[in-house]
Amino acid sequence: MKVLNRIKLFFLSVIAITYFNCSNNNTSLPSSTSNITVKLMDEPGDYDHVYIEVIDVMVKINDDSNDDSGWVSLEAINTGIYDLLELTGGINVLLVDDFQIPSGTLNQIRLILGENNSVVIDGETFPLNTPSAQQSGLKIQVNEILEANYDYTFLLDFDVDESIVIAGNSGNINLKPVIRATIEADTGVTTGSISPNNVLVEISATNGIDTISSYTDENGVFVLVGLQSGSYTINILPDASTGLNTQTINNVEVSVGQTTDLGLIILE
Repeated sequence: MKVLNRIKLFFLSVIAITYFNCSNNNTSLPSSTSNITVKLMDEPGDYDHVYIEVIDVMVKINDDSNDDSGWVSLEAINTGIYDLLELTGGINVLLVDDFQIPSGTLNQIRLILGENNSVVIDGETFPLNTPSAQQSGLKIQVNEILEANYDYTFLLDFDVDESIVIAGNSGNINLKPVIRATIEADTGVTTGSISPNNVLVEISATNGIDTISSYTDENGVFVLVGLQSGSYTINILPDASTGLNTQTINNVEVSVGQTTDLGLIILE
């Protein structure tokens, strides 16, 4: 009788182990994920207005191919038409808010535009031709490693002056975008204010590799965001019509996660 009970116990154990293993094989464990936020901002340009219609943001993850496969929509919010020249001085548009994606290498970000894009020059509006953007999106090389369970905020800095091309005798104005993508947590900020505050002033910071620019707001305040750590030269460039002199501030140190305040800068 004891032998029979042992045989029954043995077979019950085998059945239980087999069931457990089958259950494990049929259950797909969730892969590690990261959260991504995307903001759009702009460097100043020599135009009255530059309007672009944003309809989506997509990413390519763990895929370094250059074809059109593997793109994932981030389900962009706040889509619509934006004047890029208003996205300066620390102002930006939140396009993607805390969207969960697989961890790994974020190879590219793609900004998908609609058809309502235009540029205003000396008060006259011209269509802004963006054929590549409408068909496949504005592709931005990123190649950043996203660690599991971390939140990442990417700043897309649209360089208007470098991105708009007047195509010779055709009269066409084309968008050939130059966009810089940086991680907000890996950069620093430089701020300050200008006196007099009722004039238009462009502020630029360069480290010899990258140049970040912005305009002062109606209070004479400026904010330069997305600066990599290092030493910068700050150029203060008032509009020529003001008759005010330009100024240069050398050896301004910028640190990751910190704000460098240049205080009040008086123009003469």
